[in-house]
Amino acid sequence: MRRTGALAAEVLIAACEHVRAGITTDAIDRFVHDAAVAAGAYPSPLGYRGYPKSVCTSVNEVICHGIPDSRRLDAGDIINIDVTVYREGVHGDTSVTLMIGDVDEHSRRLVAETRVALHSGIGAVRAGAVVSDIGRAIQNHAFRHGLGVVREFIGHGVGTEFHSGLQVPHYYDRRHSTVLTEGMTFTIEPMLTLGSPEAAMWDDGWTAVTVDGRRTAQFEHTLACTSDGAEILTRTAAGECAHDLFTEPVG
Repeated sequence: MRRTGALAAEVLIAACEHVRAGITTDAIDRFVHDAAVAAGAYPSPLGYRGYPKSVCTSVNEVICHGIPDSRRLDAGDIINIDVTVYREGVHGDTSVTLMIGDVDEHSRRLVAETRVALHSGIGAVRAGAVVSDIGRAIQNHAFRHGLGVVREFIGHGVGTEFHSGLQVPHYYDRRHSTVLTEGMTFTIEPMLTLGSPEAAMWDDGWTAVTVDGRRTAQFEHTLACTSDGAEILTRTAAGECAHDLFTEPVG
């Protein structure tokens, strides 16, 4: 899990280095696909329940699962790039939201606070805690900053399966009382919104968007629960991740 998580981080960082105004989301997909295969991995999204591409690219009002196509990114856009790779029998799953060029202040705040919300959730992880502690930490941070928390899409167990049975909501619900134990591996991936967190689905069956058309951001890590906290698995061997390297607009 550490090695595959590190690879996912490497592929995501390399993809981010190519993002600029004018690039198509299809070009991002081709890069991620080729980078994963060159490293001896398989891009987990490709063919998963019929998903047609190797990466998810979710722009502006797209909450998640945006399908790469011929759309070109414009200055002022924000985009979530969600990379999952499969190697050595396990999956590593991570995503980052990038800002392209001159981005408005509301979007900058959304991106920055979503990154913080992820780490608030990570801070709640330890053996003996319960899953709802994660959602409470994320929700509290989001609400303090006037942001919505998407409920339809949540974190999940990950390992030999892309999505295993563990569910990790990013909002507080005391019914999610599963106790975290040492060695559990799962994602935390909050999706926060400037407006309503309610989601609608496009006819393609994958692309989820905000109903009011306002922007949304997401950050994701794969984690392992430890006796006294969480180990972030989707960092490179040098400890780097796209979340830390791309805090300012690109391209």
